[in-house]
Amino acid sequence: MILSVLFMFISFLHYSFPIGMSNVIKEGWLFKRGEYIKNYRRRYFILTDDGQFRGYKQQPTSKSLEMPENDFSVKECEVMIDANASKKFQKFTVRCLQYETFVERRFSSETKADRDEWVKVISETTHALKLTTKKNIDKENSLLEESLGCQTDVKKKLEDFEMLKVLGKGTFGKVFLAREKATSNIFAIKVLRKDVVIQKEEIAHTMTEGRVLRMSQHPFLTRLHYSFQTDDRLCFVMDYVRGGELFFHIAKERKFSEHRSRFYAAEITLALEFLHSNNVVYRDLKLENLLLDEEGHIKIADFGLCKEQITYGDTCRTFCGTPEYLAPEIIDDQDYGHAVDWWGLGVVLYEMLCGRLPFYSKSHDTLFDLILNQEVKYPTSLTPTGKSILMGLLNKNPSHRLGGSTRGAQDVKNHAFFASMNWQDIYEKKVKPPFVPNINNEHDDDTSNFDTMFTDETPNFTPVNEGVLDEHQFTEFTYVAPQGDLHH
Repeated sequence: MILSVLFMFISFLHYSFPIGMSNVIKEGWLFKRGEYIKNYRRRYFILTDDGQFRGYKQQPTSKSLEMPENDFSVKECEVMIDANASKKFQKFTVRCLQYETFVERRFSSETKADRDEWVKVISETTHALKLTTKKNIDKENSLLEESLGCQTDVKKKLEDFEMLKVLGKGTFGKVFLAREKATSNIFAIKVLRKDVVIQKEEIAHTMTEGRVLRMSQHPFLTRLHYSFQTDDRLCFVMDYVRGGELFFHIAKERKFSEHRSRFYAAEITLALEFLHSNNVVYRDLKLENLLLDEEGHIKIADFGLCKEQITYGDTCRTFCGTPEYLAPEIIDDQDYGHAVDWWGLGVVLYEMLCGRLPFYSKSHDTLFDLILNQEVKYPTSLTPTGKSILMGLLNKNPSHRLGGSTRGAQDVKNHAFFASMNWQDIYEKKVKPPFVPNINNEHDDDTSNFDTMFTDETPNFTPVNEGVLDEHQFTEFTYVAPQGDLHH
């Protein structure tokens, strides 16, 4: 009897203790289906009142709470019961927006009563969080602006710019070539629709993109000059990088020489080293995000998938990125860190040297299976050092991957593939690029290195859906670069 009471008391303490600043709402065993390897795995899940839903291989102790196998939010989700559930498997689905698509995470409980209780508490948590969202505005961005010396008294607006052409477009908006009327300077302006950002729960990622752009003072990263907002749009005013995407150039040439590929890989390596040293994981390295300036140097663009505050040894768990470039640990639903960017460099370098992706299939399920299980095939045309660095970067084990150790970028820079490189000269742009884009220097608005599918389009704004905007969620968005950095 005494032991039973003691056990109940210990259980009550475990259930009532907060995790960080959050309190446990429900915990227990569930079977979760893998998102890409579609078998059910037994996990101990804990739902807290901040909406975090974490799964562990074993029932965690206080020491293991920070190491979940699964970690996502039910803040904006829909819970559905499987109508075809059997007596053995009581299934339900949690459907959430993740970046540009809906992600369905499927669970199974051992009893109908337990399943119904999970569905009830998840739905109630989602509803409660929706009611309190507007009361929890983050003030950290304003502190960051002060620390960067931002001139928030200098306000920019869309009327200050003339939109000349469309450079690209996506789910959230368009990128325009624009001329600043007061100075005649040319910029690229990324214009996002607030209604889509809010509806797809991309507020936090959009603010992260702004913060990373502000701190990215590096020769091989795109610079931010201003950010501002209108009633219905968010605008990033950035360098116009006239040489276009590497994807544009490799599509015409099929592949690059080893000399040219090594040059680009070296500049990318220094850019990743800078981001990692500032505790940022990039997570979206691909040819479409690698631009060439007018001299032929690399500029990495699009920081929308960056994750902040990740030092070596820290991990994140969000499934995100471009399918063909995803590292195995992301697909396999594992914790991951800086090493995913070195995998991305491996895929990009493989494309440049071999003229194709290391893994490809139109079916994402097949593609992910290939990335997880198939060995990379290396053409006989590769040099020994070229093959060696690709094998190091495309190692499926992140702890054995080149760049994956505590030495990070230094191991990549020390590889024999880069033996001829003077890294200080690369950083200072003293090494002549092996290719200079063909640019009409008589016209600063030349777009000949961009896809005519976009540049031939009339530069108009896409209409927004009214009724979902909340200007208070973007109150710290405005930014003006310090005077010394403007038009530098």
